[in-house]
Amino acid sequence: MSVPVLLVLEADPPPRLGSLTGRADVRYADAGSLAAELPGADALLVWDFTSDAVRLAWPGGGSRPRWVHTPSAGVDRLLCPEFSASDTVLTNARGIFEQPIAEYVAALVLTMAKDLPGTLELQRQRRWRHRESLPVAGGRAVVVGAGPIGLAIARTLRALGLEVAVTGRTARPGVHGSEELDGLLAQADWVVCAAPLTEATRGMFGARRFALMRPSAHFVNVGRGALVVEDELVSALTGRRIAGAALDVFEEEPLGPDSRLWDVPGLIVSPHMSGDTVGWRDRLGEQFVELFDLWSAGKPLPNVVDKKRGYVPSHDS
Repeated sequence: MSVPVLLVLEADPPPRLGSLTGRADVRYADAGSLAAELPGADALLVWDFTSDAVRLAWPGGGSRPRWVHTPSAGVDRLLCPEFSASDTVLTNARGIFEQPIAEYVAALVLTMAKDLPGTLELQRQRRWRHRESLPVAGGRAVVVGAGPIGLAIARTLRALGLEVAVTGRTARPGVHGSEELDGLLAQADWVVCAAPLTEATRGMFGARRFALMRPSAHFVNVGRGALVVEDELVSALTGRRIAGAALDVFEEEPLGPDSRLWDVPGLIVSPHMSGDTVGWRDRLGEQFVELFDLWSAGKPLPNVVDKKRGYVPSHDS
């Protein structure tokens, strides 16, 4: 009996797939060879999930894999009209990144509230200057995005004593609908964006929404870079219309050394690392092997993405 052909979009370091020896014909492709290799594959592991290669290679003749897995939370870099309309099952890495990202957001909130960048700079200058910091407990936060990552962020912020409202595409118990977002922004001390990138959410945070926020409010984005109109965030910060911000994701990555974002007062820049804790690649590989076992046995897969929506729907949404 023939084994399925598993095609892997290469990235360094490669995934550890030794446990699939004898159970899969594992082949590797890069961005240049992917289009030619797709028709011969039964399944595709997009190990290089930062690449646009799948979206570019998918259109065209020939068969396509029956299953595609991306070891990332977002799927926007993969989808094109032809892929979205296909019968191919798409799964993501739901379950891996939620708690690490929630911890990272909590760290950013505490960093900005307690002015840790200022403390480190004064230490570098050997200057003793007493200051007062902002209280966190008792404040209000809005988390935009009601998927597992957004809900984990909400739980963690509540543990810090914040009153947290979560918004999603539609209202459900414990989640406000998107139509309530503007009103919630006007009351928030902390706004955290953890939404998926879709046509409906692209550029959702721009000048109009930053103008709704309090001058004392802080903004954090751990979703996708294109959710934020970066120039308009810069204007809000330099004009002191909001108090501070932290970005872990950007419209163009990696952020070039000549980007103005590095020098914006009140902005913390980090290199898309909020979900990446020690051992994260191993956990992603283990998750894929577990999914492969289910797929090869013909069993239902978890983490199936609704390709029209661009994310894994919540059971109660």
